Amino acid sequence: MAKSANLYVRIEPEVKEQAEKILSALGIPASNAINMFYKQIILQRGLPFEVKIPERHPVDISMFSTEELHEELEKGYADMKAGRTKDAKTVFADIRKDYGL
Repeated sequence: MAKSANLYVRIEPEVKEQAEKILSALGIPASNAINMFYKQIILQRGLPFEVKIPERHPVDISMFSTEELHEELEKGYADMKAGRTKDAKTVFADIRKDYGL
């Protein structure tokens, strides 16, 4: 099969740059990665990953009023006093899982 079909796409420059840095570190040219992506679409008969809106979103404390911030801090303090805490490794693993990072 000839490898001469062209694909022209528009992509955000930052996305392209970040992805190409990763692909370069892996030693994979962008054209090969795109070819692999298309082959996976064929094999999976759809996108090779789940496309959905995350159920949970990180909290943006900059949007809190002073009262809301104090309320959240008090909840955290009460949890700490009651022993409802997790070690940092577990917390970061949970964050990665919950937010798809």
